[in-house]
Amino acid sequence: MLFNSWEFILFFSGVFILYFSIPYKVRSLFLLIASYTFYMAWKWDYALIMIGVTFVNYFAGKEINKAIRKSHKQYWLFFALSFSLIPLIYFKYANFFIENVTVFTSYFELNNNISPLQLILPVGISFFTFQSLSYSLDVYNNKTTVENNFVNFAVFVAFFPQLVAGPIERSTNLLSQFKENHDFDSEKLVTGIQLFIWGLFKKVVIADRLSLYVDSVYGTPELHTGNTLTVATLFFAIQIYCDFSGYSDMAIGIARMLGFRLMQNFNLPYLASSIADFWKRWHISLSTWFADYLYIPLGGNRVKYIRWILNIFIVFLVSGFWHGAQWTFVIWGGLHALYYLFESWGDKFLKLISLNNIKNNTFYKVFKILVVFIIVCYAWVFFRSNSVTDAFLITEKIFTDWGSLYRGSSTVTFVLSIFLICLLFGVQLLQYFKIASIYFSKSKVYSSFQFAWYVMLLLGISTLGISSNAFIYFQF
Repeated sequence: MLFNSWEFILFFSGVFILYFSIPYKVRSLFLLIASYTFYMAWKWDYALIMIGVTFVNYFAGKEINKAIRKSHKQYWLFFALSFSLIPLIYFKYANFFIENVTVFTSYFELNNNISPLQLILPVGISFFTFQSLSYSLDVYNNKTTVENNFVNFAVFVAFFPQLVAGPIERSTNLLSQFKENHDFDSEKLVTGIQLFIWGLFKKVVIADRLSLYVDSVYGTPELHTGNTLTVATLFFAIQIYCDFSGYSDMAIGIARMLGFRLMQNFNLPYLASSIADFWKRWHISLSTWFADYLYIPLGGNRVKYIRWILNIFIVFLVSGFWHGAQWTFVIWGGLHALYYLFESWGDKFLKLISLNNIKNNTFYKVFKILVVFIIVCYAWVFFRSNSVTDAFLITEKIFTDWGSLYRGSSTVTFVLSIFLICLLFGVQLLQYFKIASIYFSKSKVYSSFQFAWYVMLLLGISTLGISSNAFIYFQF
C-alpha cells in the first residue's frame, strides 16, 4: 500500500475519521490495528517478524530496568540485540555472504554446493529493527523510562506513517506521544496536507520522471557516453533525494494530521557546505542513530587520533552496508569516510596557514557547496550502479568518453526534467533563506500565493505524475 496510491488515500481517510471519533483510551489500540493492516497489505506473514522484534525489545527493556547488576543489564541488552538483528541479518545479508563464500572458494578451486536462498526482504525491516533497538539501548543507558503499556510500545514500533522507510524515531520523542490525548486541530490538518502534497509532488512528478532516464542509462552504461552518464548521475542525485525526502515529507504530514510530531529527516542536504554538514542534513534520523549508538560507544573523537580515523571508517562503512548487501554500498560509505577525513585535514591546513576566516567568505561558501554537491554525486555512482564493475566503467567514461548526449524517450521529457530540477532548487533556495516554510516553520509568503502554489502542485501531480513506482528506500 503505497502513499502515492488511491488505496492508501482511502485507507488513511478511514483511519483519520475513526481516530478522532473514538474514545482516547482505545486510540492506541486502534492505531496498532491500523498499522498492522497497513503493513500486512504487502505480505501478511512478515508481520510476525515485527511482532517478534516488538516482544523481544519490550520484555528486554523491562528486564534491563529491573536488573541491579550491570552484568544482568548487559545480558538482556545482548538478548535484545541478538534476537532483533538475527532476522535482519538473515533476510538482508544471507545471500551476500553465500555469494562471497562462493567466489572465495571458487578462487581456490574448492567445491561449494551452497545455493542462494529464495528470500524476499521484508519491507521496512531495517527501520523497525533500529527503532526497536533504540528503545532497549536508551533504557540500558538510562536515557528513557521503561514502557509498561505493551500496546503503546507496539504501536511505537509499528506506527504506519513512518513504519517502512522512516524517519527512525526514538522513544524519547514518539513513544510518549501515544500517552497524549490528541484533539482534532485544523491547523495541523492543513499544514500536514500541505507537506504531504509537496512530498507527493517530489515523488511522483520529479523522482519518478527522473527514474525513467536514470534506469535506462544505468541499466546499460556500456552503451552511453560520459556526458550522458554524468547527466544520469546528476538526475539520480535528485531522484533519490526527491524519492526519499518525498516519503519522509508524506510520513511527517500524515502523522501531523493525526496530531503526532515526527522528527525532520532532511534539511536541504544539497545546500550543505561540508560533508559533515551534509550528514547533518541527509537522512537525519539514521545519521543521529549511528552517531548515538555506534560512533559515541566506539569512543567518538575522545580517543587517539588513529582510533578516531578507524571510528569514522567503521561508522560510514556500516552505514553503507546498512543500505544493502552489495560492495557498491560499502564503497559508497567508504568514499564518504574519505571525504570526511580529507575535509577535516583541509580545515586544519587552513587554520595552520591562518586562512580559517575564509570560511565566512560568501564566495568560498558557494564554492564549498558546489564541491560538496559534486563529490556527493560521484559517490552516488557506486550507490546506484548494478555492480562495482559498472561503477568503475561509468567513472572511466565520465572522465574520458564524451560524445553525443542521450535525451531519453523525447527531448520534451528531457527538458521537462531539467525544469523540474530547477523548480526544486528554486524552492529550496527560498527555504534556505527562510522565506518559504520548511518543516512547519513560519512562511513569509502571502497566504494567497501559498494557496496558488499548492493548487499548482496538485495540477502538476494530476497531469505530470507517474504512478505506482515503489519508493527506493523500501528495499533498505
